[in-house]
Amino acid sequence: MISKLTHTFIYVSDQDESVTFYTEILGFELKANIPLGPDKKWVTVSPPANKDLEIVLMKASEGPFYTREMAEEINQMVSNGTLGWCVFECKDIYATYEELKRKGVIFKAPPMETPSGVSASFKDNSGNWFSLNQSA
Repeated sequence: MISKLTHTFIYVSDQDESVTFYTEILGFELKANIPLGPDKKWVTVSPPANKDLEIVLMKASEGPFYTREMAEEINQMVSNGTLGWCVFECKDIYATYEELKRKGVIFKAPPMETPSGVSASFKDNSGNWFSLNQSA
């Protein structure tokens, strides 16, 4: 029986730049940064209040899972901002929004009321979209 989710993947354009974004801008904890060979690493981060969940910051590359063409297509989708969407929860969306804006995070619009609470959409340094939510 499955008991919990421990890892999820976010495709990024540059793993080192993404580590900086997720740790210094979003305040996540770096859990792993393990070289796997030339230009390949296993990199994971965790939100401070959800340390059991590791987010793998993955650069798609040719290997056992992807052909070269598939990896190029995934990386193009990342650079176009058309791949990836996750939802992060916070306790005070207005304070979090202002803090992240001061740190240079690009938001689509200020926080707005929704049926489930308040949300604001932003991009990471690779162009992935996220929703920042505060539940009602």
